Amino acid sequence: MDNYKPEWTPAGAGEEFACSVMPGIEDAQVAAARAEAVAKRPTGRHILTADEYVEGILRCDRTTLSRAITIIESSAPKHFELGQEIIQKILPYAGKAVRVGITGVPGAGKSTLIEALGNQLCDDGHKIAVLAVDPSSSVSNGSVLGDKTRMETLSRRPEAFIRPSPSGGTLGGVTRKSRETMMLCEAAGFDTILVETVGVGQNEITVRSMVDFFLVVVITGAGDDLQGIKKGIIEIADAILVNKADGDNIMRAKATRAEYEQILHYLRPATAGWTTKAYTCSARTGDGIREIWEVVEKYVNQMRGSGVLEERREKQTLSWVKQITEEAIRNRILSNPRVQQQLDVTEKQLAAGNISATKAAQGLILAIEEELRKPDSAIG
Repeated sequence: MDNYKPEWTPAGAGEEFACSVMPGIEDAQVAAARAEAVAKRPTGRHILTADEYVEGILRCDRTTLSRAITIIESSAPKHFELGQEIIQKILPYAGKAVRVGITGVPGAGKSTLIEALGNQLCDDGHKIAVLAVDPSSSVSNGSVLGDKTRMETLSRRPEAFIRPSPSGGTLGGVTRKSRETMMLCEAAGFDTILVETVGVGQNEITVRSMVDFFLVVVITGAGDDLQGIKKGIIEIADAILVNKADGDNIMRAKATRAEYEQILHYLRPATAGWTTKAYTCSARTGDGIREIWEVVEKYVNQMRGSGVLEERREKQTLSWVKQITEEAIRNRILSNPRVQQQLDVTEKQLAAGNISATKAAQGLILAIEEELRKPDSAIG
């Protein structure tokens, strides 16, 4: 090893400015062995089989679980068969978790609430999966998927699994594949599933059709008190939770809770045998978090004992089958060349103002009916 002084060394400098040059690899066999090892490294990700996915999910391998969810959520035809095979194989291991839907207006503090609740559940020995749905842009179809970054402490817990997913333009505050994703998480051993929807309105209530307990989070001073007298999301809630009941806002939060209690007296219970009530909490301080989970546990125990929970899940499964069937029929019809051709013609007529919307719809219906009457119809 040779020492030398660089050109920028000050005049009269000592060994402290010396540089050392290490000798290179002179052994040709060592160099060849290293090159061979590099050449043997896989150039791409190993493609797993359905059985390998299932094995990884059952041992709660998070990487495999995440990849399986990506397969399920994919719209690519090549992933459909594999995804359905995975779902079929994990069916015996799914359905054992408590499913809780958490929704509310934007800014109600749903993510902060879920982090506080999730940390408490982890401390109590639960394994939780959080399915956070982000809205997709109608322009770029992209989503920020930032919910995981807002749950900073929970995302580091080994007992928790957080999966942000884009809504993909699907109405109802959830994704098209939220049900399948829940089943994968249940098969992986998570006993509690928390589904956080996008900020929803009165009609975006699809999450109700896939969970056991439906929690609506509201805040004071945002006009939420008016929502209680409308038919919609409040009408199907199993509990109303007034968040941000801390600091100077405590009294206003209690007043809002009292208003909801009065409103709920005039609404039909969302679940037979259960009385929906309003509560307060502070996701920031943790006040009321344990109490609201005790409400969920009481609800689940009571509904399981009465058979209502099992009946609800059966109805949810039937509803799911109908939804899948309707979606498949719609896609098959719209992909038919004859229907596509008529759709193109109709769009041009509408753009030119030569036809009304009702007349345009009738033309498309006639095209579909004509195609169905054909013996070799692709949609018959």
